Amino acid sequence: IRILSRRYMNNKVVLIGCGNVGMSYAYALLNQRTYVNKLMLIDLNRDRIEGEVADLNHCLPYAPSKISINVGDYKDCSDAQIVVIAAGANQKPGETRMDLIHKNASIFKGIVDNVMASGFNGIFLVATNPLDVMTYLTYKYSGLPANQVIGSGTSLDTARLQLMIGKKLCINPKNIQGYVIGEHGDSEFIPWSNANISLQNIRTFFTQEELDEIESDVRNAAYEIINKKGATYYGIGAALVRITNAILGNENSILALSVYDEKNDVYIGLPAIVNRNGVERRIPLKLTEEEERELQHSIDVIKENINSI
Repeated sequence: IRILSRRYMNNKVVLIGCGNVGMSYAYALLNQRTYVNKLMLIDLNRDRIEGEVADLNHCLPYAPSKISINVGDYKDCSDAQIVVIAAGANQKPGETRMDLIHKNASIFKGIVDNVMASGFNGIFLVATNPLDVMTYLTYKYSGLPANQVIGSGTSLDTARLQLMIGKKLCINPKNIQGYVIGEHGDSEFIPWSNANISLQNIRTFFTQEELDEIESDVRNAAYEIINKKGATYYGIGAALVRITNAILGNENSILALSVYDEKNDVYIGLPAIVNRNGVERRIPLKLTEEEERELQHSIDVIKENINSI
């Protein structure tokens, strides 16, 4: 009964930015059971989204959940539960995520101002790179409480980590207890002291050399994909659906997201409890001295780039 009551709430999501990432998110929503019952698409290219909406609607007879999908406008944000921002310049081969900062900072100001002008008081879910910086700017531009502004953070990086370990040990990736934390970018890292399989620390199964190789592969996964196919989008689309369902389902699930660190005045990837309020609270981590230094380095990288805008 509780699930049904939530299911028939106004679980409207507005997606801003209908490029590869945005449409991968929309398509992933159609192929998973979800609490979303209304999806509105906004993009500068009106013809493009009219075509996308028609194409997505043709999937509905085969979809596991009933969703109303339509072309949207900023006024549709007024009663939305979640606004997903996937708009902005894409990362090209040879570029870091931080190379996009000045292009996307100016784009975001206009987007967030238009959303807030509608009277929006839901949850922003940000997917645009450089992720932690763009999430911070959304928080500042919107004036919303920090719990209502979330970035996809290191959720995708964590999925990559779980997949790699699961393959090596022939274990379901969903049963790997470990997170990538810090910047969603080159300074991200894995606190191996907190990574476990069942009740055993990960070091029981791998040498330090093997752990270093896994960490390098996780950090460079996006670059490998971009060099081969030009962009990454399926993985982040699925990650955004997972976050969306955790919010609308009021799950109190723990996910690795870009959340606000009040002490350092930054958004950074950390495990946090997520429900219909957004970020309910962060999960405290007991890190080694070396891991503390790595986290501080990641914080410093993000702050430096925020200050450059």
